[in-house]
Amino acid sequence: MLITESTVDQLAWEKMDQLIPCIVQHVLTGEVLMQGYMNRDALLETLQTKAVTFYSRSKQRLWKKGEQSGHVLQFTGAYRDCDNDSILVQAVPKGPTCHLGTRSCFAEAPAPFLVQLNNIIKARRGASPDDSYTAKLLSQPIKRIAQKVGEEGVEVALAATVQDKDELLNESADLLYHLLVTLEASDLNLEQVLEVLQQRHR
Repeated sequence: MLITESTVDQLAWEKMDQLIPCIVQHVLTGEVLMQGYMNRDALLETLQTKAVTFYSRSKQRLWKKGEQSGHVLQFTGAYRDCDNDSILVQAVPKGPTCHLGTRSCFAEAPAPFLVQLNNIIKARRGASPDDSYTAKLLSQPIKRIAQKVGEEGVEVALAATVQDKDELLNESADLLYHLLVTLEASDLNLEQVLEVLQQRHR
């Protein structure tokens, strides 16, 4: 259930000794970024300022994520679980979330598959064209890479028109892959596309 300023007191503060665990999730990619603790004041601060704020047990005070590094978590929403004793915050990270410089404090946990694929494509940039199809594509002029998107788009449309579901799935996978390659070749990424979609949704 969505948490608002008017529903903050509905959480199980007394049951949790005034500190409720909070998981932060990347609102666009679904990645789990970190876990911290919130008291009432930290949650209210987060809701009011739109900057994710925790209660630091070591510092014994409110702590805005990124207050020193600048790698803040831009708040988009907070939700309570069915027992009212856990918080899920969705946010957009501005830089790496972990103090070790990684996108997530759970760096070894696999990211959502599309994020993994995007990262693999990025890693192929500059590799030998003989090593992989992706590296070969990325070594070509952008016009040729973009042409592949057009070709695959036509294949998707044809498969849909003749209602060949297996072919539609395969061609859709090809289209999505070549789109990610085209974005990488243009110094853009999937996350930026998702941001545009999110803005349109609003």
